Amino acid sequence: MSSIPTPSPAADARPSALVIRRLLSLFYDLWPVVALWMLTAIPFVLADVAMSGGDTRHNIEPFSLMAWAEWIACWLVTGLYATISWRRGGQTLGMRPWRLRLRATGGGVPSWRALWLRYAVGTLSLLSGGLGFWWAWFDRDRLAWHDRASATRLERLPKRGK
Repeated sequence: MSSIPTPSPAADARPSALVIRRLLSLFYDLWPVVALWMLTAIPFVLADVAMSGGDTRHNIEPFSLMAWAEWIACWLVTGLYATISWRRGGQTLGMRPWRLRLRATGGGVPSWRALWLRYAVGTLSLLSGGLGFWWAWFDRDRLAWHDRASATRLERLPKRGK
């Protein structure tokens, strides 16, 4: 009888790209972020009402200075949510159920600079139709654009024992 050879651990040394888990955790993070956007919008809505003389039917004009300021404020608030979460525990709320944690490439907690760079490049990746995320399937180390740019990586945590 011939025995079936078992693959060595080095045979599948290439890490998982985690693309689906990344996107699912982003979807989970969408909900707390939307709540933060609503809170961020309050001063802009109040300023708009004040500038229109109390007319509540007035809206912030698209592509106006006020609209750009609101978009930038929402982007910064989202960045604060992400970078503070990554810095404190390596996870956002959306990363927890998918057992993902962010680490510096050499191990340990990434610097603030690396986290903001990750957030900025991740934004560009999403704006390009997610191209930076899909890139992880082709990358030799299974890293997305923002992983490479910031010298960070996502790791999949093991399941907890019962």
